[in-house]
Amino acid sequence: MKNRRAFLIVLDGVGIGSLPDAAEWNDEGSNTFVHVAEECGPLDLPHLVSLGMGCIAPAPGVKPVSSPGAAYGRMHEQAAGKDTTAGHWELAGSILRDPFPVFPEGFPAELMHRFESAIGRKSLANRPASGTVILEELGVEHRRTGFPIVYTSADSVFQIAAHEDIVPIETLYEWCRIARGLLIGDLAVARVIARPFIGEEGAFRRTKRRRDFSLEPPATTIFDKLAAAGAEVHGIGKIHDIYCGRGITRSTRTADNDEGMDRLIESLQDLEQCMAFVNLNDFDSLWGHRNNPESFARGLEAFDRRLPEMLKLRRDEDLFLITADHGNDPTTPGTDHSREYVPLIVLGPGFAPGRDLGTRETFADVAATLSRHFDVSFKGPGRAMQT
Repeated sequence: MKNRRAFLIVLDGVGIGSLPDAAEWNDEGSNTFVHVAEECGPLDLPHLVSLGMGCIAPAPGVKPVSSPGAAYGRMHEQAAGKDTTAGHWELAGSILRDPFPVFPEGFPAELMHRFESAIGRKSLANRPASGTVILEELGVEHRRTGFPIVYTSADSVFQIAAHEDIVPIETLYEWCRIARGLLIGDLAVARVIARPFIGEEGAFRRTKRRRDFSLEPPATTIFDKLAAAGAEVHGIGKIHDIYCGRGITRSTRTADNDEGMDRLIESLQDLEQCMAFVNLNDFDSLWGHRNNPESFARGLEAFDRRLPEMLKLRRDEDLFLITADHGNDPTTPGTDHSREYVPLIVLGPGFAPGRDLGTRETFADVAATLSRHFDVSFKGPGRAMQT
């Protein structure tokens, strides 16, 4: 394996236009990045613009430049999904072929009986809901009874909300592990999510101690290969949870996008022969799901302001990629993910600035490109990008 470094940034939920099959997912017309710019722009993203963002997704304030500082393109998801798990698995070279199950009517009574028996108490809700709305509706009853709030969404998730003063955080995590053990076969949702919250009636709010309990990727990933070859694979944010820790040799949890950037910059300063991978989740969890395009726009600008700190630390032999995992258009009536193309910006050895990488057929081209960069054998899907 070559003694090299790579840094991958996933702007969670920052899609750039609906995929050809978006209508099948009720997402026709979604365009997260452009719609945010149209509603709350013009965006002030000088560094992304200089790298070529306007050549991929022109929008108010984001114009094409004649000499982009990076290679650029967009990627088409092949997975049968539009969520964090499917998108991240595909980036790592493991494509979801069959959709994760969803439960628009709530989870089966038999499953809930088994779950409640295992945790020794009843539960509340068992239906699709907005995470903030369900706290307003049932937070007081939860505090009175101690019964966890179990809910889902249009995504394949089993979410458990509990007040930190009523249910110790480690108990909530254990309940999630129990649910993960029950959700198998036809019930195998992509993620079980711990949703701790605090506060009083009328002012309940989630805390930063969310945890995701995912399924393992169905196939070997590029991170499995890199870790086996001796590279440091540093997952920042919820990366460890998404891959169930597989192929992740070091994990750092973060509270928000800004802390994610802090930890990535530390990796640039400190690590050798490493693969550092950060998920910036606020775009999705705080602004996309809550239909908040104004904060989404300001979050993009905040990310742009941090780019120079990273770029000045990048070495000539480092591979540097910026992309996303799906869309989450906050300007549409729904609050769910959207099936969209994702942006691709690449700096690295052999990638000529201004090179148009076109539309990549799969996110797995990232895994294939990492395989070539580190000279590690990986037989998964995808093609290494042209240099």
